[in-house]
Amino acid sequence: MSDAHTRNQETERQEQDKRIVEKLALIKHKYLVMSGKGGVGKSTVAVNLAAALADRGYSVGLMDVDLHGPSTMKMLGLEGESVKMSGQQLMPIPFGEHLKVLSMAALLEDRDTAVIWRGPLKIGAIKQFISDVLWGELDYLFIDSPPGTGDEPLTVAQVMQGAQGIIVTTPQEISLLDIRKSITFCRQVNMPIMGILENMSGLICPHCGEKIDLFSSGGGERTAREMGVPFLGKIPIRPEIVTSTDQGQPYVLQDDRGKEDFSDVIDKLINGGIKE
Repeated sequence: MSDAHTRNQETERQEQDKRIVEKLALIKHKYLVMSGKGGVGKSTVAVNLAAALADRGYSVGLMDVDLHGPSTMKMLGLEGESVKMSGQQLMPIPFGEHLKVLSMAALLEDRDTAVIWRGPLKIGAIKQFISDVLWGELDYLFIDSPPGTGDEPLTVAQVMQGAQGIIVTTPQEISLLDIRKSITFCRQVNMPIMGILENMSGLICPHCGEKIDLFSSGGGERTAREMGVPFLGKIPIRPEIVTSTDQGQPYVLQDDRGKEDFSDVIDKLINGGIKE
């Protein structure tokens, strides 16, 4: 590799880093929605938090960095939509008036295409999701990450200065073991933790309204207390969540009970966290 090529690469990297800093300066609050374990409803939480804040009139972005299994586009009814260009910049896809979305699913010609990438390619793509996208001024940006503490959440933590972690868990012990790793990850990379959110916290029977603790109860709150992390609240299971997701509509926009389920968490985000 020639010295000239190396210098060009370094110049391009510096220019990209400068664009990243400029783009992030326009975003007030950045939240990495993460979990040490899959299947806890992390994407559902990210979509509904973003949609709920947008519904209240805030300017919100949703960035799906689950490059191998993006699902946010499907949950928002945007499946099949493709990104457009404005000059050399990508335009995030609008959902309603106040929410903008970007996902790998919108960049693939065939939605069944498998993204078979190693670390460097994934890191580069996530950086481009910031540097080369016209997010504009945002009140909130939610980043939906894949399970674990690998390249995607690590890249977000290193690149997005000021981002905070929202750690999603279910109440059962096997999930709680994994989110302890997520807490340790945040502390090791010096990323503040906004709090733990306990999802699937009891099934609300659609017939009688009684709560059934399918996955035990209270584990997220107990872990938050033991680990010295704020507890954001509990989101119950409702059959309507499945229906709304399949229909491509966030539950918080479909049902008043959805607004109620997420209202305490949304209030804490708006108020900057849990006040002691």
